[in-house]
Amino acid sequence: MDTFILLFEGLATATQPSNLMFALLGVMLGTAVGVMPGIGPALTVALLLPVSLSFGATGSMIMFAGIYYGGMYGGAISSILLNTPGETASIMTALEGNRMAKRGKGGKALGAAAFGSFFGGMFATLGLAVVAPFMVMVALSFGTAEYFALMVLSFMTVSAAFGGSMSRGLTALFIGLTIGIVGTDKLTGQVRLAFGIPEMSDNISIAIVAVGLFAIGETMYLASQYVNHKEKAQAVSGSVWLNWGDFKRCIRPYIRGTGLGFLFGPLPTGGAEIPTFLSYTTEKRLATGEARREFDEGLGAIEGVAGPEAANNASAAGTLIPLLTLGLPTSATAAMMLAGFQQYGLQPGPLLFTNNADLVWGLVASLFIANLMLVVLNVPFIGIWVKLLTIPRPWLYAGILCFATLGIVGAQGSPFALILLLGFGLIGFVMRRFGYPLAPALVGAILGPLAEEQLRRGLMINQGDWMFLIESRIALAIYAIALLSVFGPRLWALVRKASRKTTAAA
Repeated sequence: MDTFILLFEGLATATQPSNLMFALLGVMLGTAVGVMPGIGPALTVALLLPVSLSFGATGSMIMFAGIYYGGMYGGAISSILLNTPGETASIMTALEGNRMAKRGKGGKALGAAAFGSFFGGMFATLGLAVVAPFMVMVALSFGTAEYFALMVLSFMTVSAAFGGSMSRGLTALFIGLTIGIVGTDKLTGQVRLAFGIPEMSDNISIAIVAVGLFAIGETMYLASQYVNHKEKAQAVSGSVWLNWGDFKRCIRPYIRGTGLGFLFGPLPTGGAEIPTFLSYTTEKRLATGEARREFDEGLGAIEGVAGPEAANNASAAGTLIPLLTLGLPTSATAAMMLAGFQQYGLQPGPLLFTNNADLVWGLVASLFIANLMLVVLNVPFIGIWVKLLTIPRPWLYAGILCFATLGIVGAQGSPFALILLLGFGLIGFVMRRFGYPLAPALVGAILGPLAEEQLRRGLMINQGDWMFLIESRIALAIYAIALLSVFGPRLWALVRKASRKTTAAA
């Protein structure tokens, strides 16, 4: 009951005119970047980090969450009409959605996607409001050993979930950890890795790191991969409103997709790719009658759009559970939101619910409002969003680079900040060029100093005895989960390979 009281109090915060404006701005930007292939919500949040300093913590986080949700909505548009997913979470939507568009049912596919995102987002947000307080109660019992174990879990799982290999993920993580220790040690006053440069004696701003790696580096990489050819989008044909027959076909995929998305969202699997894939394969396997014929003949089944779209928005809500309650990001956009909290001096975790309850519950309540706004923006005005597909990519990339540079100039006001921005941009470009993920580097830069602080505090309390790290059963369980997240998929692959060999021999 207390949860719903807090949620209603949060609704009072979320419905303040300024916060409603931030929610609207967030969902509009999120939808826009979701529509344009390659420009995702993580890049957009990075781009807005410097300018959001003047918005206040509550307004900024509401806007960032709106961008996250809006990106999931917008990705379906380019997937269905262009067969080019704007977000990786929309890859499965492209399979059946584009086939529907080619046979004159693009409107139905877009409608199923919009209402699926709304269904998944609303119920998963409700789940977030119910589950988060229980997670906070558990986290309040944590000490230094448990918090250090959580940091290790985050490092290991993010490194394993992102990138093509564990070694590349760990390399990116160590780059971030190195960035995180630059500056003055708060305990000893010793300056580390500053190389005699006065501007580096203070800690490097996380906004510069995030904008450099994600906005500058990612945009340079996208520009280097750009091929100048015209992409023709399918025309939006038919009504986007679902009739009763369409709704009956979609309701069960909506429910199953929401469950899968909310279940996998909190897990460190790198985003919504796994739940959307599982949702698609589940709907294809359970299809009967007309749906089975449409799947088998490649005509485009509405169930293959409804399930994955519910899953990806439910996953976005699920991702916020470990972020808000434990401070652990499980997707690239969640890592950017963590950077947003840190630039206001806030550390997500159980104390955030105690010390900044109005911010947390205002953010959760704003997600319900954002979902309603997204339905209004996406269903009636779909034609406006489609026009964004005609923007020339070179103009888009140039605009991002200019906006990122101006944002850092306005926030930092230092020529050296621009040198750092360019340096991190080049590092981000080289990492992307050679297949190294950016998210572990950002997580290392943010959580590295916090992990060091917890470790050194624990050593001081225990008079230098390192055994405190493994004396807690909770910490040992967290270490076991970290090892399982890294080696579990590899062991499972070996078991499946051995099983196939046994079957073949038999």
